[in-house]
Amino acid sequence: MAPVTTPGEEMHALVERLYPICRSITGDGVRATLDIVGEHLPLDVHEVPTGTRVLDWTVPQEWNIRDAYVADATGRRVVDFAASSLHVLGYSVPVAARMPLSELRGHLHTLPDHPSWVPYRTSYYRAEWGFCLAQETLDALPDGEYEVRIDSTLADGHLTYAEHVVPGRVADEVIVSCHVCHPSLANDNLAGIAVAVFLARELAERTPHHTYRFLFAPGTIGAITWLARNAERIDRVKHGVVLACAGDRGDLTYKRSRRGDAEIDRVMRHVLETSGRPHRIVGFTPYGYDERQFCSPGFDLGVGSLTRTPYAGYPEYHTSADNPDFVSPEAMEDTLAVCREAFGVLERNRRYTNLSPYGEPQLGRRGLYDALGGRSDTRQAQMAMLWVLSLSDGEHGLLDVAERSGLPFDTVAAAADALRDAGLIKA
Repeated sequence: MAPVTTPGEEMHALVERLYPICRSITGDGVRATLDIVGEHLPLDVHEVPTGTRVLDWTVPQEWNIRDAYVADATGRRVVDFAASSLHVLGYSVPVAARMPLSELRGHLHTLPDHPSWVPYRTSYYRAEWGFCLAQETLDALPDGEYEVRIDSTLADGHLTYAEHVVPGRVADEVIVSCHVCHPSLANDNLAGIAVAVFLARELAERTPHHTYRFLFAPGTIGAITWLARNAERIDRVKHGVVLACAGDRGDLTYKRSRRGDAEIDRVMRHVLETSGRPHRIVGFTPYGYDERQFCSPGFDLGVGSLTRTPYAGYPEYHTSADNPDFVSPEAMEDTLAVCREAFGVLERNRRYTNLSPYGEPQLGRRGLYDALGGRSDTRQAQMAMLWVLSLSDGEHGLLDVAERSGLPFDTVAAAADALRDAGLIKA
């Protein structure tokens, strides 16, 4: 019998498949990535033309690349795009030239502190060209003339992004956003893409209360473009999470929204604190991933960011060491589980009204105490019922009950279900 494949192993396989593709903020690499994601989820793919005004930005020219290399006097490629998409400065303009090493050095990027790693560098909004390579490779290059070739194009085209929507019972939306613009970087952000895909698949297996909108877009310009194109319906977005760096072995980190007390902030704090997982909760800063776009003051959405080790918080960040071996199936599965638990709280966090608010209703004659018989947490479940009755005033939700009582949210939600079925509370 073949071994059972876990969700974590499936997510890791998706990371490995996406890893070789050269991605940027525009171009065929983004489309190829979305084609693969589209094998797992139905996607609405959007193409926004170059020159389109999006808030304070303009959609840039589309960048594509076929080949690039630096070759020595013998014709041997000492730096080769075919070996890794990281070897070329992202958005490099085309080049075909010969030059001495002394001149070429000004276009070479390395990491002296990690001499065997290749850095990830870009030049989206200025005309530049360059190569990234290991410091030890550069150190081994003899003086002399080198052939330099970058077979790329910068031309009017499109910015591409995609959406997957899981319809809910209400139009209120939860956004899950991840960036699809980085080339061969496994944790930042192929792991985030993989977790988003599997989270969407799980949600689609039932009809959730909220509508869930998954965004697969280039970082910064992609989120800005989506916001510009959806400004008239932005009030539907009630909660959101930006997923990134979802697969490394570090502890989970949740970055609060700009508001700091949005419902998703409270939910994530409750889930992480009650789970017993090692974690960190940090305040909002206007730097990082696309939470800073969703939380910009004109929109001020309740969108936080969930990572494991945050951006720039690990040496492998934006280097060739962020490869599929750096991310683990277990870490991605744990990130997925936290999202699942958090959205479970969002789904059930209702406000109720006590239909018997004058004095404590008699629970025994309604069979509610009998329903608890034999439970190992009978006392806890009883207290949950009393707390729900006490705070079911139309002003407090079940998360308020869990936070104030110190009881697990699942216990509180189960108590609310029992009281509702007994006709003592209503939503």
